[in-house]
Amino acid sequence: MATTKNLLSAEEELKLRQPIDEYVGSIQKQVDSLREEGTDQVLSLLSLIESTKRDRSLSKDEKEEKITALNKDLEVAKKIEEQNKDQVAALVNKAEAYIKEHFDKDYFQYVKKSAEEEKILAKENYQIRLHEMSKERQQALAKLSDSQEIKEEKYVYKNKLFDVKMDYLAEKQRIKDRMHEAFNHKFHLLDMLRMSKFKLAETIEQHWENYKYTFNRRDFLLKNGLYIAIIIVFLILAIITPAVKGAPLLTYNNVLNILQQASPQMFLALGVAGLILLTGTDLSIGRMMGMGMTASTIIMHQGVNTGGVFGHIFDFTKMSLGARLALALVACIVLCTFFTTIAGFFTAKFLMHPFISTMANTLIIFGLVTYATKGVSFGAIEPAIPNMIIPKVNGFPTIILWALAAIVIVWFIWNKTTFGKNLYAVGGNPEAAAVSGISVFTVTICAFILAGVLYGFGSWLECARMVGSGSAAYGQGWEMNAIAACVVGGVSFTGGIGKISGVVVGVVIFTALTYALTILGIDTNLQFVFSGIIILVAVTLDCLKYVQKK
Repeated sequence: MATTKNLLSAEEELKLRQPIDEYVGSIQKQVDSLREEGTDQVLSLLSLIESTKRDRSLSKDEKEEKITALNKDLEVAKKIEEQNKDQVAALVNKAEAYIKEHFDKDYFQYVKKSAEEEKILAKENYQIRLHEMSKERQQALAKLSDSQEIKEEKYVYKNKLFDVKMDYLAEKQRIKDRMHEAFNHKFHLLDMLRMSKFKLAETIEQHWENYKYTFNRRDFLLKNGLYIAIIIVFLILAIITPAVKGAPLLTYNNVLNILQQASPQMFLALGVAGLILLTGTDLSIGRMMGMGMTASTIIMHQGVNTGGVFGHIFDFTKMSLGARLALALVACIVLCTFFTTIAGFFTAKFLMHPFISTMANTLIIFGLVTYATKGVSFGAIEPAIPNMIIPKVNGFPTIILWALAAIVIVWFIWNKTTFGKNLYAVGGNPEAAAVSGISVFTVTICAFILAGVLYGFGSWLECARMVGSGSAAYGQGWEMNAIAACVVGGVSFTGGIGKISGVVVGVVIFTALTYALTILGIDTNLQFVFSGIIILVAVTLDCLKYVQKK
């Protein structure tokens, strides 16, 4: 049986907190009076200056005149702020010291003990009510003989169980809310004193408390269950590998190899992620990779090309290596962007599903490249080129830095530009986006163009990583890896949901899993089975989240 010696009523809790509020409140009044003509006035005048600059009803001369007057007042306010700075700081430090000494000791620990006892008491009351209801049910059933009446009694009992459980959960939430409010009160006091400026440790403490407060086990498993499962599988593989192959899996070189292999695929995943945000996809990624690899290998080929394009043998040996590098990159980007723009146009203009427009691209690209090159592989590129693009510095493959640069740039585009905000808006609800003045056509086309640029870069880097060997068949199946990485990373096919960090995690997870299975000697065909299962589970979880949200 739970004790009740530490239970606090709402009135008793307020009584405990009252001395703290009164002491800090008295200091806050002094601080506010000192800030009134200084800091508060500075903030107000800065806001007025900004609004004056944006005021289109004023002429240029009127704006300058008003801003000049405001700046004069601002200088006066800043001087007052500077004069009161030390006094304000001393008062704030005094209040902070008092909060640090008394808040936990004289208030919060009592609320915490009360909450712990309330939880135990709530659980005991819940168990007692369940026991009582069970006895009542047995007594009620003993008096009944008709099957229909027994069935109705079971239905009533089930509803009563549900009501009791809801009452118990509501009581637990009330206790949780009380604790959360008590915790946040300290930061409310500090917020007023410091004008919303917190130390790093305090910010982390608040984030951790908010995470615990909003944590939901079901939502957590829906969001992270697949990651957890894959990590467990990978750890099992890491344990098995030394026993089977006699060498550890998680070594520095293996990690670098995984990241090196993931780098070109990162470009492809980042490109298709933008299309998935628009509830689309791209089935032509693998063929884009083959086309880009072929074009790059032809331009950067070691010596005169051994194969032709439409019967013509190219010779770029007269150009400098730097010029050939640049030309190869431009060719990859132009070719890939050309075809993605076509797919984007049909998708945006005729509302054709990207599945169809990109599937058409797949057939066209593969047919053209195979016909033009007779399906041959173009061999190796100049051996000096990889060291110019992706040199290894003390064993570190700098191709990883290219991938990091792409991640940062695409993150910036998604999160800090108007296009990025429009991308999420169109993906979430294209009709609402159109009504709000966003051009769905333009956003869709731009998303496909961005994808094409990323595919071009990815194929160019892959050509350097593999030292050539471009052919129309190269990249087959890469579209599945890119799409799967996005899905595993939480980019939703329902549209408007996804983060760059998720895409990165998805690519790394898939590459690491494939690398581990390859080291163990698992057949490539079975690796496809693993990938298929992961995709199926990822999309299932995504659908469950969507259904729950609806």
